[in-house]
Amino acid sequence: MARRIAAGAAYGGGSIGLLGAAAVGLVLAEVQLAKRSVGGGTAPLPPRGDGLYGLTFGRSNPLVLGVLGDSTAAGQGVRRAGQTPGALLASGLAAVAERAVEVRNVALPGAQSDDLERQVTLLLADRARTPDICMIMIGANDVTHRMPPTRSVRYLSSAVRRLRTAGAEVVVGTCPDLGTIEPVYQPLRFLARRVSRQLAAAQTIVVVEQGGRTVSLGDMLGPEFAANPREMFGADNYHPSAEGYATAAMAMLPTVCAVLGVWPESDRLEADRHEDMLPVAKAAATAAKQAGTEVTAARAPWALLKYRRRRRLPEPSPQPPRPEPEPTTEARRA
Repeated sequence: MARRIAAGAAYGGGSIGLLGAAAVGLVLAEVQLAKRSVGGGTAPLPPRGDGLYGLTFGRSNPLVLGVLGDSTAAGQGVRRAGQTPGALLASGLAAVAERAVEVRNVALPGAQSDDLERQVTLLLADRARTPDICMIMIGANDVTHRMPPTRSVRYLSSAVRRLRTAGAEVVVGTCPDLGTIEPVYQPLRFLARRVSRQLAAAQTIVVVEQGGRTVSLGDMLGPEFAANPREMFGADNYHPSAEGYATAAMAMLPTVCAVLGVWPESDRLEADRHEDMLPVAKAAATAAKQAGTEVTAARAPWALLKYRRRRRLPEPSPQPPRPEPEPTTEARRA
């Protein structure tokens, strides 16, 4: 398992351990500067997004969506329950499945992967409301608190296994790219990106091996964060804004729907979307580089790499000017 994790986590080349003493000193200075910049605003406590969504389809026999993870899963940074990732996913799932969805959110701001055991126990305590599907977003705090990746993925693997044994489908949004945080400068930005992607690749390997699916959050799913960081991040420059959560949730929605059988699945891979069947470790490393990429198990030791995220519409080509109509005989006489 350790060798497979190392293979999947081998994003890029070189090693952080090869940094010289001067580089380490520069990184430590950058860390102190980032600490003064990140969190400068105030992120409101996440609103409770528990409850029923899609009530137009009735209240009987709703799908149950469990939400686990850290502050990103909880929705810290927004003020309304409908703006949290769980609520956004539930609303979208209800519209596709034409069935009400009950959200049970046990995510905890500040949580690391070792808190998943408590969250899973809490979620499975009520056997009458066992989730049909669970969405997990975890990993950022593991990176910032320097939890060893082997420990981090061991906790995640155990959580996915328990949920799958209980009969729940599992979709994991892998560790986001902390190199997208605006106040973080080089070379800390490069190191944050590298470590985040290494953990995301390792998470993908263990989740797929336990029968779950992953969606790479990466730079929070697309160029929007790079192009509009002030709009996509919240008041504290760390947690996503409402627009950021909507971008992440809508990228995960097709996978959530597909795993429940309410979204059309096709075994045909689309080359123009760079979809492929690869060894699990290679698929994990590839997904870590490309935000919005889904990895799901195929026949061992292979995995399907799918890119379900919405296509961007092509820019309309400029239309040539229309020729002026020839004047009529009456117009010439006038």
